[in-house]
Amino acid sequence: MLSVLDIFKVGIGPSSSHTVGPMRIALRAVEDARGEGLLEKVARAHVSLRGSLALTGIGHGADKASILGLSGKVPDAIDPDEADAVVAAVKARKTLLLGGEREIAFDPARDIDLRGDIFPELHPNEMCVSFFDGAGKILLDVTYYSVGGGFIASERQLTNKAENDLINVGPTPQFAFGSACDLLEHCQAQGLNVDEIVLANEDCIRPREETLAAVDAIWDVMRACIHRGLTSPGQLPGGLNVKRRAPQLFERLQTTEGANESERIFDWLNVYAMAVNEENAAGGRVVTAPTNGAAGIIPAVLHHYCETEDGCDRVRVRRFLLTAAGIGMLYKQRASISGAEMGCQGEVGVACSMAAAGLAAAWGGTPQQIEHAAEIGMEHNLGLTCDPVGGLVQIPCIERNAVGAVKAVNAARLALVAADQPCVSLDQVIETMRQTGLDMSSKYKETSQGGLAVNVIEC
Repeated sequence: MLSVLDIFKVGIGPSSSHTVGPMRIALRAVEDARGEGLLEKVARAHVSLRGSLALTGIGHGADKASILGLSGKVPDAIDPDEADAVVAAVKARKTLLLGGEREIAFDPARDIDLRGDIFPELHPNEMCVSFFDGAGKILLDVTYYSVGGGFIASERQLTNKAENDLINVGPTPQFAFGSACDLLEHCQAQGLNVDEIVLANEDCIRPREETLAAVDAIWDVMRACIHRGLTSPGQLPGGLNVKRRAPQLFERLQTTEGANESERIFDWLNVYAMAVNEENAAGGRVVTAPTNGAAGIIPAVLHHYCETEDGCDRVRVRRFLLTAAGIGMLYKQRASISGAEMGCQGEVGVACSMAAAGLAAAWGGTPQQIEHAAEIGMEHNLGLTCDPVGGLVQIPCIERNAVGAVKAVNAARLALVAADQPCVSLDQVIETMRQTGLDMSSKYKETSQGGLAVNVIEC
């Protein structure tokens, strides 16, 4: 079983699979070399980014992430300003402090190879790291895959039989579930709601007070990201000349009078979601929810419905995030949350589904209503493509989060007022998403080779 803290991870933008994942892979390679006693012999490092990591690598920050990981930087600990300074120094000096302790020659133009001509069969986000000694002999050559949401995996892990996934990987959860059906059965048998089942499983990993503190900290990072996005005007990096819109929209909302209530709800959801994703596009500090590209949906819905003038309702926030994480685990286990594998249905679609479930829980929904909300949230995102213009997480990604937040609220409302049993189950819609992702052409899956990416002139 996955943990809530696997689904919600702190990192830097603009992409969990192309920034957080490669940073963790590079860091893992350094740890592998250290573990084998080879680190002090390394004179040169080389990184090969393949498939989607190469095709959108520069715009998504994969080159920058590789440098940071090799330098020993950890995604959830590094400050965005520090990250920029580290990368700038490496490019200027053409040297790198490997693992933060050993200086080696490193020229990104030479030592980071973008192989968009290689499209791996095992997973489209393949990254190879090689270390050489002073004579040019290979000391270590490792390959890992960035599989979405900041998760990384080896070839062995990706080819391991599903029935072996839970062998020797940690404590056994109290209420293990591999499907929404399993989850609902636990809820019924124990008389508990989804968040309580998820929290009970977390108890097998760490003391409950630590889990609750960690969940609170996740929301604090999300909330801080919203605040920065609302108060940081300017232009986003990358060359598309996209201006941040959230600060201006926020200022207008605070001073506008007379707008009807329904319009205001949409406006607030839009501005919160866009604030987060503009921060993400700028390389800011965000939480994978479940990915960076879809990081604005859950915080937007949470902020609008679980915050008051006196602060946040911690009980409702915890219920929301624990429930959303439980739904996110299902998508991760039964399909994928990688845009390079599933298209944007695996990112914005999953985030919408998670947010709908979380809001239904915060509104007092039953486990069945929560499951229904999650199903609706995904059903109307099926087939959503990932076609970032210019390889940047800006167009259509930022607005897509705003639309996803509105969809999530509507999905929760529809689920709570439904009088009849739903015809489609969450398990069925997750399997449909998986099949749709497999059928989808690779040009619509985070490669910038189709859709808006080729029909919109970069400016």
